[in-house]
Parts: sequence; structure tokens; C-alpha cells
Amino acid sequence: MANIASAKKRARQSEVRRIHNAGLRSMVRTYIKKVVKALEVKDVNAAVTAYHDAVPVIDSMVNKGIIHSNKAARHKSRLTKQIKALSA
Repeated sequence: MANIASAKKRARQSEVRRIHNAGLRSMVRTYIKKVVKALEVKDVNAAVTAYHDAVPVIDSMVNKGIIHSNKAARHKSRLTKQIKALSA
């Protein structure tokens, strides 16, 4: 455990941020899962709607530094590819 006051404060702040970031990461996963579930049921309209809801959330998490930009691009690309394959 930290002995210096500034180190104690930093430990408190880190814990609060860790919990907050975990919630945001969970939210991104939930939005992605909604798209995946719509794809599994083969409901194109629901998948497209869920995808359009998920993209801004994914992008905002990139801006906040929760996920890397390449990971976000990879998720969006794969979901788009699956939606296009289902609609064809």
C-alpha cells in the first residue's frame, strides 16, 4: 500500500476509473452481442438496426481510450460483412 498522500490519492482514482471503464467496456460488448444475436436469428432488419445503434457506441469508446481504434474497426468490419452476407 502507498505511504505518500499523492500515491494514496492516485490509487483511489485508479480504482474509480477502473470500475467506470469496466462498465463502459461491458456496454460495448452488449451492443456487439445484440448485433450478433440478430444475425444468428437471421433477422436482417434487426441486425441493421442493432448495428446502427452499436457503431456510435464503439466509436465513442475509441475516443475515450477504452478500446483501440483497430479493434473497433475490426468489429465494425466483421459485423458489416456478416450483415451483407445475410442480406444477399
